[in-house]
Amino acid sequence: MTTELYSKGACVWVPDPDAVWVSASLLQDFSPGDGHLLLQLGDGRNGSPVSALPSFLQEVHYPVSPPSGLPPLGNPDILEGENDLTALSFLHEPAVLHNLRVRFLDYSSIYTYCGIVLVAINPYEQLPIYGEEVIDAYSGQDMADMEPHIFSVAEEAYRTMTREQKNQSIVISGESGSGKTVSAKFTMRYFAVVGGAAQQTSVEERVLASNPIMEAVGNAKTTRNDNSSRFGKYIEIGFGLHGDIIGAKMRTYLLEKSRVVFQAPEERNYHIFYQLCASRDLPEMRILKLDGAECFHYTSQGGDTQIPGMDDVADLERTRNAFTILGVRADQQMELFRILAAILHLGNVSIQASGRGGDRSYIDAEDRSLALFSKLLGVERTQMAHWLCHRRLTVGAEMLVKPMPGQQAGEARDALAKHIYGQLFAWIVRRLNTALRAQRELPKSFIGVLDIYGFETFHRNSFEQFCINYANEKLQQQFNLHVFQLEQEEYVREELPWNRIEFSDNQPCIALIEGPLGLLDLLDLQDESWARKLFDQHQNHSPNPHFCKPRMSNVAFIILHFADTVQYECEGFLDKNRDTVFEEPINILRASQSELVAELFQPEPPGCALSQSGTKSGLPNGSLRSGKRAHREHKLTVGYQFRQSLQLLMDALNSTTPHYVRCIKPNDLKQAFLFDPKRAVQQLRACGVLETIRISAAGYPSRWTYPEFFTRYRVLLRGSGDPAEPQASCQRALCALIPDPEQYCLGRTKVFFRAGQVALLEKLRAERLRSAGVTLQRWVRGWLARRRYRRVRRATLALQRYARGGLARRLAHTLRCTRAALVIQKTLRMLAVRQTYLLIRRAAVTIQAFARGALARRSYRLLLAERAAVVLQAGVRGWLARREYGRLRAAVLLMQCCVRRRAARRELQKLRVEARSVEKYRQLNKGMEVKLMQLQLRADQQARESTSLREILQSEREAHGAELGRLQGALLKLEAQLQEQPQTATALKEREEEERRQAEERAAQEISRLMQEIQVLQSEKQTLEEEKAALHTDLLEQERAQEECVALTVVQAGESLQGELEEERRRYQGLLKEFTRLEQRYDNLREMSSLAERSRGYRRTDSVQSLVLEPLSPGTPTFSGPPSFPTSDEDRRVSVTSSWIPDSPLDGLMGAMGVAKDAAEKMKGEDLRHAYDAVRVANKLLEAQLLSHRSQWEEELSALRTRVRGPREGLTPADSCSAPDRASVAVLLSDNTDLAEQVEVGEQECHRLRRELRELRHTVTLRGALAHTASNMALPFGQEVPPPQQKRAELTGLLECRKRDEAKLLKTLITELRVDSALSMAPGLVASVLFLCVRQADCGGDEARARSLCCATITGIKGALKKHCNDAGMTALWLRNVCLLTDLLTQHSARQGRAAISEDLVPLTSDLSDQRRALSDLAIQAYQQLLSITESRLQPLIGTATDARHDKIFDMW
Repeated sequence: MTTELYSKGACVWVPDPDAVWVSASLLQDFSPGDGHLLLQLGDGRNGSPVSALPSFLQEVHYPVSPPSGLPPLGNPDILEGENDLTALSFLHEPAVLHNLRVRFLDYSSIYTYCGIVLVAINPYEQLPIYGEEVIDAYSGQDMADMEPHIFSVAEEAYRTMTREQKNQSIVISGESGSGKTVSAKFTMRYFAVVGGAAQQTSVEERVLASNPIMEAVGNAKTTRNDNSSRFGKYIEIGFGLHGDIIGAKMRTYLLEKSRVVFQAPEERNYHIFYQLCASRDLPEMRILKLDGAECFHYTSQGGDTQIPGMDDVADLERTRNAFTILGVRADQQMELFRILAAILHLGNVSIQASGRGGDRSYIDAEDRSLALFSKLLGVERTQMAHWLCHRRLTVGAEMLVKPMPGQQAGEARDALAKHIYGQLFAWIVRRLNTALRAQRELPKSFIGVLDIYGFETFHRNSFEQFCINYANEKLQQQFNLHVFQLEQEEYVREELPWNRIEFSDNQPCIALIEGPLGLLDLLDLQDESWARKLFDQHQNHSPNPHFCKPRMSNVAFIILHFADTVQYECEGFLDKNRDTVFEEPINILRASQSELVAELFQPEPPGCALSQSGTKSGLPNGSLRSGKRAHREHKLTVGYQFRQSLQLLMDALNSTTPHYVRCIKPNDLKQAFLFDPKRAVQQLRACGVLETIRISAAGYPSRWTYPEFFTRYRVLLRGSGDPAEPQASCQRALCALIPDPEQYCLGRTKVFFRAGQVALLEKLRAERLRSAGVTLQRWVRGWLARRRYRRVRRATLALQRYARGGLARRLAHTLRCTRAALVIQKTLRMLAVRQTYLLIRRAAVTIQAFARGALARRSYRLLLAERAAVVLQAGVRGWLARREYGRLRAAVLLMQCCVRRRAARRELQKLRVEARSVEKYRQLNKGMEVKLMQLQLRADQQARESTSLREILQSEREAHGAELGRLQGALLKLEAQLQEQPQTATALKEREEEERRQAEERAAQEISRLMQEIQVLQSEKQTLEEEKAALHTDLLEQERAQEECVALTVVQAGESLQGELEEERRRYQGLLKEFTRLEQRYDNLREMSSLAERSRGYRRTDSVQSLVLEPLSPGTPTFSGPPSFPTSDEDRRVSVTSSWIPDSPLDGLMGAMGVAKDAAEKMKGEDLRHAYDAVRVANKLLEAQLLSHRSQWEEELSALRTRVRGPREGLTPADSCSAPDRASVAVLLSDNTDLAEQVEVGEQECHRLRRELRELRHTVTLRGALAHTASNMALPFGQEVPPPQQKRAELTGLLECRKRDEAKLLKTLITELRVDSALSMAPGLVASVLFLCVRQADCGGDEARARSLCCATITGIKGALKKHCNDAGMTALWLRNVCLLTDLLTQHSARQGRAAISEDLVPLTSDLSDQRRALSDLAIQAYQQLLSITESRLQPLIGTATDARHDKIFDMW
């Protein structure tokens, strides 16, 4: 550093214990060899002026040892508030701190560049710099052209990715409360806007929706931050070929699970717990049984449960909306909330100590928290209570169950709560990744956003701080290497000779942690004495400079990190590294009835690698601890998993182009725009900003392009210089300005300077500009004085001229005013007299007008009164007449209404009587057929009459023509005779003329009559044709409506079948999950049973007797208090099945039914043997009932055969019968053929029933026998079995249909019954089977089930009738079954009276009157449908026969 810069007036920085650095100015020049500097403190840069300081503190002597001990110099004023720290002339800690403070406090700018690093200071206040208009302003702009902003870094990463098609990453780090999460949120928002369309698409919306979810489940309040992220996350946002977002992926690191069960004072648990407690009054949240957060142990340890300015209810609503956007259904959200509520209830479970010295513990059976926990998670409460207080050990071939002390049981409970939350957190991350996964195409490139915890050091540091600082060591190493590489690339690009820059490499510290026999390796050995081995290895055997031991402690160690020295406490390291939980509670959770809970704890397949979140998918950051001491691989530890995930993160960052954002927390009071220098310097050192500055300062920190340098320092050049060749001009100028060539270096496009040289150039430039300014001032001041003199002289002359003109104008104005006064007086007097005259005139005219108006109005009122009287008289007389007419009309109408109402009532009664009978429909149809036939006959008759009339008219015309010809001939003859006899001609001629006239009149009358008849016939024909066309149109419309109805029915049936198929698939998936859960539950029960059986042959000490004394089985009662321990060994060997009676009445029932005991079959438990015998008895009873039905059916079959055989034998070919007899015989033969076909169908049905009997022999159970056997076995030992009560009549047959099989039964018998199968079965088989099922439900006392089965049957038959609406056979079949089922229910109804019920029938106890009424209505509907089908089929036949009959009648006529 040159000492010439330490001249009088120069600014320097001196250390200060409170402000870290304070500014001072030199009072005299410094010369080499001086021992001190004379300084004056407080030049205003640190905020305190000189006058504010005491007089004895304004001047100080600063000691200086060698030149290297000189205080740092201050930068020129032009560089104050620079937006890039690397552009400062002097790069050191006070300059950086001062520049950040000036920008933060004076400019309210929270962002500052430091090379490739963006420094962001948390303002603790909402700033209007993140709106859409700001995003538009930064979009597409170069980073150097805009002010520092988080959007600028995001835009640089986005442009680099789209331009070079290379993956980018943005690393955001800092302390808790420095604004990392907010910076990451705004970064993703920027990508969502610029990488989407004009409006957000579903992909961008889902990417932004992941933030509130992760904040709810991963953020919590700490002493430093109200919304601190307690995990690290790395989000890869995938972009398509055109730069649009198509997907995203998230990876998480080291969730702080210990916060679930413990919070320090003034801290909170994760936000989601408080959101649920605050929303407990919502209707859907009441099932969680939550109270206030202060009522739960896991949420009240920190004290205050509220955060000022935060609305937990609104935050939960935003979280639920985000889940909905990401495709998580409402039922799955409630399952998730149930698990979270169960964790809170688990924390309130009270574990009480018992035994000698408190070496065991128990949970009260009436514990409300445990009951709620078990209910919410769907697990067995007794099993969970047992395994929370016990653990299983395996010693050799023996398995022991050992009770745990109260403290250890509490730790096991907390470990289970942490494990549940960890599993749930991993499930949420997987679900988010599924929702954010690219669907259309694979991403071409991505931008990763890393939001990870910064360097932490507290008063007491544990395993979490160790892992966090280890991650920051790795990130700092990657950051140093990247910055160093960029610096060297700049020198190579400019072709500068450079030497290797030394920087602080933290590889030894990283090797201390992750190297061979490092801290993580020693932790993975899981040795309780690992602290002693740690000291032996790294302090005694091979000392490490970054490791040391505290003087006064043997359970702590110190690591010298790159940012600070941190002391860690060894207590809890091993347990947190193991993060184990006992296997037995996990097995209980795997058997949960909740699908989500069972899914969370399903075992992971072997060989599964680390997930993307850096944790195991099945056990995030932890492992199971079972009783069997298996080989524990070190990869199951938290340290190993964290190291592997961190290595994956480093590989991902190294494969991308990184961009760095360092967040700074300005103060610990969370006050807006308050800057604490101590905290700021500490974080600048920890986040690597000062290291970046040091690397830059070691080379050439200041660099200018040649045009910029020429423009800036042109005043220092000798001569004018050539602007076309700035490089040559700069070289010549630098040789004269800076004598030492080592202080600068010339590159290809830039000139590089050492630290302080730019300040020297600025000083020279300021001196040159000052001398030039003095010269300019001299000339300018003279010019200004001369210009001022001329301006004053011109102003004086102008004032004189204006004053003389003003006096002249004043005299002229006085003369004008005198003249004007005279004119005004004359005019005013004239106006006063004229106004008086006009006023009097207007008054007279007004009085006359009012008088004349009053007279006119008086006369008008008289006329109006006379007219009104006339109108009133006319109105009254008219009103009286209308009233009289209205009375008469109302009376007449009333009488007519009464008569017509009486007639209408009679007609209505008649129509109701006709409507009740089915024959009415036949009569209506018959009337329509008769009417159609009459219309057809009438049309044919009219056609024939028209034809005959045409023939008659033609014959009359021919006869008329012949007569006319004859008359003309006679006329000619008479004319000839007239010529011969003139004397007689006149008389004869007149007579002939009269006859001809009369003949013509008769012909004309006949012709007109015939024409009228023809017109009448044509009109009737046209009417008939119109009626025929109308009937044809109606028929076409009916056919079209029927076709549309059939098509709609087919479509609906297809949709219903598709829905049933989807429902069957979902049911199948549910059954698979239920099978897995039941299998796990069966394994748990079998394990408990095996432990109980094994305990019979062994005697244990008191420490292992808890399993024998507290057996778990479905018959074990719940705990009502502390367990009572028996004293004798016989009592300890009692099995869980010892309550069964050895000689139960089931043996007598087996003997009565002829069921032999299977002595060779060995059962492992009495309960299994009894169940097996009961099933055998049930099968035997069912077989006997089916055999009795078979014999009855064979008797009916033989009777039918006899009935068929009789008529066939009575008929012989020799019999001579009449035609009607032959027809009746043919009908009888066809009936017999039908009966024979029914017999064959019955035989086929018999064979089918036999096959079903053989298949159901091993599966069907009889509910009555099992219930009777179970009631006998439930009696206490020694009590006699009461004799069974005999019913009045014995049941002849029952068929049990389980509730879950009802849909399948109805689907087989009704819905999916095919036509060929339906017509081949017995007509009443479906009704009989359904009645047996209803009867069995009634005998079991389940009235609701009997009603539901009847209702489901009615619904199914309605659907079948609608489906086969055009099939007469299927309609008749269902009509038969409906009638038969109605008759069976009516016969067995208890309301029919005792006299109406046969002695052989057992009445139904259920009230099925509504169902019988519905079946009756359904029978009427089926009957009407059958009539409609028959009519539609007979209608074409009737029409064809009618046409043939009409043709035959016409031929005969």
